[in-house]
Amino acid sequence: MLCPRCRDDDTKVVDSRLAEEGAAVRRRRQCLACAHRFTTYERVDEVPLVVIKSGGEREGFDRLKVIAGVVAATKGREVSDEVVEQLAIDVEDQLRLGGAEVNSSQVGLLVLERLREIDEVAYLRFASVYKDFDAAADFHREIELLNKTQH
Repeated sequence: MLCPRCRDDDTKVVDSRLAEEGAAVRRRRQCLACAHRFTTYERVDEVPLVVIKSGGEREGFDRLKVIAGVVAATKGREVSDEVVEQLAIDVEDQLRLGGAEVNSSQVGLLVLERLREIDEVAYLRFASVYKDFDAAADFHREIELLNKTQH
């Protein structure tokens, strides 16, 4: 770490502690050349998560899009904003474990998995859009799948 005063690169850490509710480490440093003390912060540098759409185009993962879709599916249901927010965080965390690029289908499937555990009606609503239902038979088939996975 370069000293901000003399630009020497020989510094030592005098004190370290957690900052920003554990999201960063605050370090007090001292330059060994001029004795100047200064503070640095160490944070995780996240790699952007890229979603590859079905048409091949790429875009950055947007947690707010996941939240909007889940909010639409849970409208009128007894699902709190906190549960929706946690679902979106869980989906993003799971996707990040798979690497820097994911397919949009992976995003949808993870949302469906989480919704199945939270609210069956919201699950069916989301599935109807995600799987492009166009007939009542599609709902019937999905309900049968839902019932099979519960037994």
